[in-house]
Amino acid sequence: MTLLKESYLCHLLALLLATYEDSGLHRLAVRGGAWCSRQIDESAILQPLCREGAVARSWPDSGVCRLLSWLVNLPGGLLRKFYLALEGTFEGSFFARLAFRLGDETAVAEGWLILLLWIIPYERWNNAYTLMAFLLLLLLLLVGAMGRGDRHLDVERVGFYPTLMFGAVVLGVVFSLTRNASVRFLIYHVSAALCVLVTVSALRSAEELKRLAAGASGCVALSSLYAIYQRLSGLEVNESYVDMDLNADMPSRVLSFFDNPNTFAEVLLLLLPLTLALLLCSKHLLSRLAAAVALVLGTAALGMTYCRSAWIGMACVMVVLIFLWKPKLMPVFFALCLLAIPFLPASIWNRILTIFDSSDSSTNSRFPLFKAGLEVITRRPLSGAGLGTAAVQRYVKLLNFYHARTPFVHAHNIYLQVWAEMGILGFVGFVGSLLWGIKRAAHTVRHCADGAARTITCAACAALCGAMVCGLADYLWNYPRVMCIFWFVFAVALGGAKLCAESA
Repeated sequence: MTLLKESYLCHLLALLLATYEDSGLHRLAVRGGAWCSRQIDESAILQPLCREGAVARSWPDSGVCRLLSWLVNLPGGLLRKFYLALEGTFEGSFFARLAFRLGDETAVAEGWLILLLWIIPYERWNNAYTLMAFLLLLLLLLVGAMGRGDRHLDVERVGFYPTLMFGAVVLGVVFSLTRNASVRFLIYHVSAALCVLVTVSALRSAEELKRLAAGASGCVALSSLYAIYQRLSGLEVNESYVDMDLNADMPSRVLSFFDNPNTFAEVLLLLLPLTLALLLCSKHLLSRLAAAVALVLGTAALGMTYCRSAWIGMACVMVVLIFLWKPKLMPVFFALCLLAIPFLPASIWNRILTIFDSSDSSTNSRFPLFKAGLEVITRRPLSGAGLGTAAVQRYVKLLNFYHARTPFVHAHNIYLQVWAEMGILGFVGFVGSLLWGIKRAAHTVRHCADGAARTITCAACAALCGAMVCGLADYLWNYPRVMCIFWFVFAVALGGAKLCAESA
């Protein structure tokens, strides 16, 4: 580390930063950022887009929110009464005190659990693991609430639109054309809902938020290390993943512990921003070094996936993250991006160029999928075909909506697929959840002091923006494990915004 600090490169970077801080460009960037902030705060056009909507604002005081909050907290309330009735017995028991102590550390347990869950190889993975893990975390949270009367499941913070989304999930089973298959997908969504509820409710401090980011960083490091091992060990090129006529020089696409390189890229897209945030807010040298290693490994692995939609999504992530965290660094970021172009490997540069090539078979194969998804929406706009890819597949096959050589798996667009499965209510709930969560996080970080909670909230918000962009060309929830990771990042954004608001 001393050698790094004394190196020519380090001195050069310090000189460049010092020059930039004293430059007219920096002063211009600061003034431009202040002007943009004033426009957002004062503009009659931008204010309605940035502020919380009337429905979201009224949610905490609504009868539905109070009823749901009472229902989900009823078991915890009964356990609390049971504790008070036998307080002496519980306080005299070593195991009871240990259980209460563990319940207070639910967020810490979640950090370890998400690391263990998300590095299980695909061939050994079972989606029941996620459900069991978050049921265990829920039990821990309830035990903690039993010993402390100030803990509860925070339905209010989860918000109206995610609740609407889950209601649409249930209706998607009720109106499904393949109800038995849809029940299986309902379990996946229940796991995701538990993830959001437990994460938002368990977070009490910035240190706990850093623990969750550390769990995500561990997943990035281990999965990326295995992906690099795959590359070095000579992973065979799978021609079903790429058009070899346009990418003849491209090596194999790594997939790590997951079944598909696109899936692995989506995991990195969601978790790499949290890794970067952990690097930026860590105070100890060892944790910074570990986060830096994870970030380098993850960035290299993301490049080796050759997933174009994830690359575009990551570009969006970086723009949003820097804009929210330190807007004055935007000119430096764009300058570094331009300087990095000549150093890109030829295979990555050629892969980027295929985005604009109309003859690329991977790009062209998406249009029949989009068309089939739109046909389902046109025929069943209100209810959809039913929850899960199986119901949409059956409906597409039944009415002969798809005409292409490759089989129809999903619509390859998260917005089309959600609408095709859950109808208009699910689409509104999904898009509303993302926009509300992003706006809430962005608004909070703009009006709070610097700190770990602010940095990680910026990163989670940026990851959601990147996922929304990536979702235009892919269905991120095709693998339920990625769905849970998606909602975990959403919960981190909400939980971080809660902590930022409380510290403001």
